[in-house]
Amino acid sequence: MGMSAGTGRSNGSRRGRGRGRRQPMSEINVTPMVDVMLVLLIIFMVAAPLLTVGVPIQLPETQAKALNSDSQPITISVNSDGEVYLNDTVIPIEEIVAKLQAVAEAGYEERIFVRGDRSADYGTVMRVMARISAAGFRNIGLVTDQENA
Repeated sequence: MGMSAGTGRSNGSRRGRGRGRRQPMSEINVTPMVDVMLVLLIIFMVAAPLLTVGVPIQLPETQAKALNSDSQPITISVNSDGEVYLNDTVIPIEEIVAKLQAVAEAGYEERIFVRGDRSADYGTVMRVMARISAAGFRNIGLVTDQENA
């Protein structure tokens, strides 16, 4: 009974969509982007703790609180075999003063962190600290793990 008023062309089920061409979609589908961002967030959360310092040592545990630091500090590590590392590079203990004096000439005035393995020789750790002091650095920090209560 009813008649449609139109151009007389029959588009079948596409009635009211123009000439039969698809119009570009003007909405952004956000769901895939959120999924990708969540996966990247999880990857970085897992990988970030692995990127801190590459020298595998077992630090002693204390009840001291963690320090807040915005810059990347210089770390000198002593492993259980007595090898000394400047950040991630093995160096002889005799070269510590020369390397740190070169760093001091570049204008580094932050704290230097000493990481000593709990089974490392105490005398070796003290010799390293004495050489850091001989290089002109007075702000030395010892790194430990937090003690489980």
